[in-house]
Amino acid sequence: MNLEAKNLTVSSSPHAHSKNSTAAIMRDVCIALVPALIAAIWFFGWRALTLTLVSVAGCVFFEWGYRKVMKKDCTVSDLSAVVTGMLIAFVCPVSLPYWTILIADFFAIVLVKQLFGGIGMNIVNPALAARAFLFSWPALMSGQWVAPGTNISVLSPSLDGMTTATPMASLHVGALPADSLFDLLIGKVGGSLGEVSAAALLLGGLYLLVRKVISPRIPLAYLGTVAVLAILFPLGGNDCVDWMLYELLSGGLMLGAIFMATDYATSPVTHLGQIAYGVGCGVLTILFRYFGAYVEGVTYAILIMNCCIGFFDKLGVPKRFGFVKEKKGGAEK
Repeated sequence: MNLEAKNLTVSSSPHAHSKNSTAAIMRDVCIALVPALIAAIWFFGWRALTLTLVSVAGCVFFEWGYRKVMKKDCTVSDLSAVVTGMLIAFVCPVSLPYWTILIADFFAIVLVKQLFGGIGMNIVNPALAARAFLFSWPALMSGQWVAPGTNISVLSPSLDGMTTATPMASLHVGALPADSLFDLLIGKVGGSLGEVSAAALLLGGLYLLVRKVISPRIPLAYLGTVAVLAILFPLGGNDCVDWMLYELLSGGLMLGAIFMATDYATSPVTHLGQIAYGVGCGVLTILFRYFGAYVEGVTYAILIMNCCIGFFDKLGVPKRFGFVKEKKGGAEK
């Protein structure tokens, strides 16, 4: 009897396969970020696009260069560097010099991501870590905010007479912003280029939910916690509902809850852990906004919670089949 020889691949479990690749997931994230990018271009001019392109190019180059120098497989094609580049630009003012954002790209890709082993191995979100690092230049990051509707120069922006206060600056001192809630919803306010339009970010989040790229648990737990705490503890004697709506629509909360806190590598995998993680992000965000030195608390809230996912992953883990718990005396049950 003749036996046909077959080549078998032996590997460790799990053996589940999915049509979703890393590149496909990252491509969906890029698509989801497009509405916010369009809003940024509309309100801040073409420099919003060029700053984003420079950031993406910097992240791709640094990832390719690091992998080349270290003689590792090139991972640029998975598009994770493109997503990081877009998110770094989104959390920065449109007036940020190009050289500064390239430094942020290097910090995020090389120090935060690649030195820990590459995609999926980083312990904190690279884009948020880069934003925190950029506050080494506080005047560039929070000193001047471009007023919406101002088309600044692509090459050398001049901000004389073009600056404005952000809604978070008013909320930080217990006052409601002069901007209407509708302005905050569409993005006609000052702030970082990719976080000002709550409607555009919600549209991108809806796309990710439909594509099943993210779960609603973390964003809903995060935003819900901020909403509840804002209603219970409004500052300045303001109406609690108005205060809550302004807190939800201002700053980087929508961007952080939808695109940052849901990062696969830096968020829990268990359902209960994701809910607890989102609640923790919301609590810390309110604490930083109310009592912190900076007007915004999303960045540091998510970074701190990133470092605690080992604890949150233990929440909701099902009991192992056949596991027998020992008695206090040491004898098995």
